[in-house]
Amino acid sequence: MKRTILFLFLILVNFSFAQKKELRKAQKLYDAGDIAAAQQVLTEFQSLLENSDEKTKPNYNFLKGKIARVNKEFQIAYDILMPLKEVAALQTNVSQELNLLAADIVNSAIDDNAKNDFESSAKKLYLAYQIDKEANEDYLYFAASSAVNASLYETALEYYMALRDLNYTGIETKYFVTEVKTENEIEVTESEYGIYKKSKTYKDFREEKTPSKFPEIVKNIALIYAQMGDNEKAMDAVKEARLSNPNDINLILTEANIYIQLDEKAKFQSLMSEAIAQDPDNANLFYNLAVVTADLGDKAAAMKYYQKAIEIDPNYQNAYLNMVALILEGEQQIVEEMNSLGTSAKDNARYDALKLDRENLYKECIPILKKLINLDKNEDAIKTLMNIYGTLGDNAGFKEMKALLED
Repeated sequence: MKRTILFLFLILVNFSFAQKKELRKAQKLYDAGDIAAAQQVLTEFQSLLENSDEKTKPNYNFLKGKIARVNKEFQIAYDILMPLKEVAALQTNVSQELNLLAADIVNSAIDDNAKNDFESSAKKLYLAYQIDKEANEDYLYFAASSAVNASLYETALEYYMALRDLNYTGIETKYFVTEVKTENEIEVTESEYGIYKKSKTYKDFREEKTPSKFPEIVKNIALIYAQMGDNEKAMDAVKEARLSNPNDINLILTEANIYIQLDEKAKFQSLMSEAIAQDPDNANLFYNLAVVTADLGDKAAAMKYYQKAIEIDPNYQNAYLNMVALILEGEQQIVEEMNSLGTSAKDNARYDALKLDRENLYKECIPILKKLINLDKNEDAIKTLMNIYGTLGDNAGFKEMKALLED
């Protein structure tokens, strides 16, 4: 009996020794950079190592996880390494390895984005977020963005709603210093900022907070709901956000955009006016308000808004073109009446009056088109003005525009 017990003991000792020997061999190969050979050892002795003792098996799994990371088998590495966080003897090493895993996943996701493989990028960024949800909230934000680019709207909605529930803002502090010698302001890291403050080589130290991403997140939730055809939830999302940020121009514009999708032009118009009150020097706001105001039939007000957009931004080409289009809308009614007239003396007199009205419309467009052509030789403007000159019988003007078009 004693011999049997001793024999079993020796078997167990040799078995344990063999396990540790093969694991050390694989570890040395890994440390030497021969990842394939290390993986081969683990594969050949898998059954031996899988049945190792409580001290050896975590180290075996840890090495497996490291090899999976290097081989870019990110999900496998995650599945192996995350449970090892609970092993006291490995906590520090596992924490470091998980940080490396997160960095590798993010770098791979960046490569996927560059290749327009947004679906893969979204999955990887979400995996990186799961490694440390508190520290890696930024990765969840970027995962949501990639999901939108991949048209995975339900996935993106899930991510954005998680960010909303976390009250994620993404606010960062940026640090700037000015070189005394060159007077150039440069952005530096937080640690550099602390060092440079003690130097006489730099001055005018300042910190700057980046804008909160929270309004954008709520906006995206609303727009995704709208994209999915659930306009009620879209509107609820915006209204909820505006309760805490009533003057946030991005949220105002988001609500306005949803109303335009719902063809609620009057409400869009009201919100755009509210946005302009917040940002009165924004040419785009006046332009968009002009477009909708024209659709609502108030051409005089629309013309004023286009003029205001051009006053703020004299190079706003679409505003010039839309002003001309708005003026020429009156031509159709004139032409229809001209075509309906008979040949009586009264009808002939009315025809001549209408012809004069039509010519005045064209003449009203000429200075607007000339300004646009002087700005950028806009081809649409040249063609329109050439046709106007042709209709008015201005041969010199027609030839001038034709030459410009040919050039």
